[in-house]
Amino acid sequence: MSDHMSPEEFRRHGKQVVDWIADYLAGIESYPVMSQVKPGEIRSALPSGPPERGEPFEAVLSDLGRILLPGITHWQHPGFFAYFPSNASGPAVLGDLLSSGLGVQGMLWVASPACTELETVVVDWLAELLDLPEHFRTNAKGGGVIQDSASSACLVALLAALHRASDGQVTSDGIKRRYTLYVSSQTHSSLEKAARIAGLGTSGVRVVDVDPRTLAMDPGHLRTLLAQDEAAGAVPAMVCATVGTTSTTAVDPVREIGEVCRERGLWLHVDAAYAGVAAVCPEFRWLNDGVAEYADSYSTDPHKWLLTNFDCAVLWTADRAPLLGALSILPEYLRNPATSAGSVVDYRNWQVPLGRRFRALKLWSVIRWYGAEGLRAHIRKGVGLAQELASWISADPGFEVHEPHPLGLVCFRPEWPGLAAAEADAATMRLLQLLNASGSVYMTHARIAGRVVLRLAIGGAATERRHVEQAWEQIRWELAALSTTLP
Repeated sequence: MSDHMSPEEFRRHGKQVVDWIADYLAGIESYPVMSQVKPGEIRSALPSGPPERGEPFEAVLSDLGRILLPGITHWQHPGFFAYFPSNASGPAVLGDLLSSGLGVQGMLWVASPACTELETVVVDWLAELLDLPEHFRTNAKGGGVIQDSASSACLVALLAALHRASDGQVTSDGIKRRYTLYVSSQTHSSLEKAARIAGLGTSGVRVVDVDPRTLAMDPGHLRTLLAQDEAAGAVPAMVCATVGTTSTTAVDPVREIGEVCRERGLWLHVDAAYAGVAAVCPEFRWLNDGVAEYADSYSTDPHKWLLTNFDCAVLWTADRAPLLGALSILPEYLRNPATSAGSVVDYRNWQVPLGRRFRALKLWSVIRWYGAEGLRAHIRKGVGLAQELASWISADPGFEVHEPHPLGLVCFRPEWPGLAAAEADAATMRLLQLLNASGSVYMTHARIAGRVVLRLAIGGAATERRHVEQAWEQIRWELAALSTTLP
């Protein structure tokens, strides 16, 4: 097996792999949603060292099913309601396969012009589908780029913000002053990590109060913190407003936050990782309120809810100059006539790593297969099922639903009569453990006002109404069984 795989061998094994994936997806409901293995179980089943001689590919597929599959949590299972959806549709998988087969490393336009130019088209298509402003288009002052995740998008936005706030001094000399980043208690943890990577440190992250009911950022408290920090000699660099927070899908008031940012010339990044793609539907374009007028950068993840398998997060900027100023480096070995002429986009300057995959192929495949109509239908189905679930929970006196829940996530908790708050939280966590151990559903939790709530996120490509009904019945059954064991 020392020879390279021939085209004919690749054809034969490739068909086996596609058949394996098709069979897996067709029978995915037969598996427990959450992996049931214990820590170290998969590792102990694998050889401790690599093989000396090559093995047939059939042996790889055999071990995939025998050893690895029991250790897979099935994100495409219709009973997967944890975190947020991470769709892997057929067109996206095939687009990713084409990307792998071409083996393009698209760091420069000249390295594969089609890789760059398809990306510019696809991010413009998505901006049009989401009704984002014209200045986010690649033929305008700004432009879009596909990152690996919203975490990278936030880091890149922060680096661009620091470059602008320091007139380029941070880029050339490093952090010499105290720069600050503004988030809320509901902002994704990737912003704190970005601050650490960029050199601001955790102490440079300022946490803005939220509305206790909606959990949205309080613009008034933001203004107060900014004034305090400026008086203390700090240089505010960026505010991150979230459209669809991870815990509850809270939506920060982008317009009001943007007005505060404009008063001080402060960079506003809008993190719409989960919720942003819902704007393919006109009825959800209220999520974009204030983006056109105030956002310096904006990101959303097609790999969550828009049927495009991981990794595919799109970042747009209203003005690409600060971003390029922060990230552009041109060593001699990358010089070429097209780059030197300034007539092309080199996406290596729009991200942290040099190398980049041909991610645009899978997003292109998805948009072409589903069309705008199909994408809207997918989002509407998820939202409709979530609202129906919320109505069932609200009608049950044994539960409390967190409001609002405008998209595909519903947060709720059981009522535990006679239990103190800490005991009730412990009981809710026990209920979650029982549900996840059942194999039929997988859910996660959050804390709202210090209390534990259950999160049920709907939006999987395979999830139908019957799966949501089954989940609700399972929740009620496990609650009833657990209640009999409590004092």
